[in-house]
Amino acid sequence: MPHSEIPGTEGAPATRLRWWTELPLILLVYACYSAGRLLVRGDVADAVDHGLAILRIEQALHLNAEQPLNRLFTREPWLGIPADFWYASLHYLVTPALLVWLFRSRAAHFRAARTWLMTSTFIGLIGFTLLPTCPPRLLEASHGFVDTMAQYSSYGWWAGEASAPRGLGGLTNQYAAMPSLHVGWALWCGVVLWRHGGTRWARTAGVVYPLVTLVVVMGTANHYFLDAVAGAAVMGAGLLLTPVVLRNADRAKAGVLPGPAPQFARRSAPVEAASSVPGSPIVSAGCQTSAGERFPRQRQLESRPASGTEPGVSPPARGEDDRTAAAPAR
Repeated sequence: MPHSEIPGTEGAPATRLRWWTELPLILLVYACYSAGRLLVRGDVADAVDHGLAILRIEQALHLNAEQPLNRLFTREPWLGIPADFWYASLHYLVTPALLVWLFRSRAAHFRAARTWLMTSTFIGLIGFTLLPTCPPRLLEASHGFVDTMAQYSSYGWWAGEASAPRGLGGLTNQYAAMPSLHVGWALWCGVVLWRHGGTRWARTAGVVYPLVTLVVVMGTANHYFLDAVAGAAVMGAGLLLTPVVLRNADRAKAGVLPGPAPQFARRSAPVEAASSVPGSPIVSAGCQTSAGERFPRQRQLESRPASGTEPGVSPPARGEDDRTAAAPAR
């Protein structure tokens, strides 16, 4: 994974982040995401058709790894139960924890990472709207999938309706499977740990976490492999759009809340109407010179021999009267 920052964000102006502005923003985006999943359910028949079409494409390309994984998780509870806990909880724990860690310890990188996550989430919501998809666990049993979360529901807080707590299954859209934001958010977490973790353990976790999440979503029959591919593509699109979103946000902020105009001009000293010394000419505002004082250029001109005089002959000395006349003006 690359170490460089998100393209186009290197020159972003540094702004002081405050938790009381960041937290409501994140909660608002998550509320929009949850409400969108709930309200945009789509037609069940269309969702089943889309799921079967994805399954046929995977079978034609020999990419249907979710079927053997699901059989393994169904047969081995020591794999299936931890996988269900992983699917039902870490999605909602690791991502917020990394956001808090970035805010507290890597504040210079928080804004770009947060914008990337939110932009990708909204793109995923568009996918749920345009392509409702039935997950493998909701297909007919003849297709060979078992809902492991329903099978092992007695071990956790969830029921047979996705990862929602018992009695709250009606508050989730079970046909929001394409793209898989479980995989997308896990990929975001992996990139954040790899770039900013700073230790070998953090980088190892940055690689392991998205890979294990990919296996879990397929083994529990919650997503197809192509759902996971779409989740990674959504994160890639969000990464490309992040600089644009940041620039537009900065412009909007500058237009709505313009800062005070810099005061470059200083008040000039008032020009005196007349010099305090009688007879002394005013050269400029507040700057005076005496009658016998000369400027550097004037001295250079006077030091040169006049035309028609021989070199080495000094100009006539000033008389005593001249010196006595210039003395009072100094």
